Amino acid sequence: MPVLGMGGLFFRSRDPDALASWYRQHLGVGAGCTSDPAAPPNEWVWQTLGGPMVFSPFNLDSDYFAADKNFMMNFRVSDLDGLLAHLRAARIEIITKDEWDDPAVGRFARIHDPEGNAIELWEPPASSDKDN
Repeated sequence: MPVLGMGGLFFRSRDPDALASWYRQHLGVGAGCTSDPAAPPNEWVWQTLGGPMVFSPFNLDSDYFAADKNFMMNFRVSDLDGLLAHLRAARIEIITKDEWDDPAVGRFARIHDPEGNAIELWEPPASSDKDN
């Protein structure tokens, strides 16, 4: 297949510059950010590390994320506890539920950006995410 992976995520925002800044500051996501210490920052793209990614449509009536939103982002992380400590220090509300976590799948937490978009944070089990 010619598709190698996700090339971008585009969504509408009331204040794109402020929202982009929030993602860079709190999650290290967006133009100019790099997850790969060997890759130089690029002002136009986020340099990510390869690894597993779920691509899954949900039913229209799913309650897994807000009914008034058409998408939810899921970011794969290597240190969920460290990231959650950073987010708590920034007074960002964090949602966790024991039933979301599974040793075979990983650990999860959820936050929302300033415009109410759900962001799921996923730390896969160490054995399934060899790139991090």
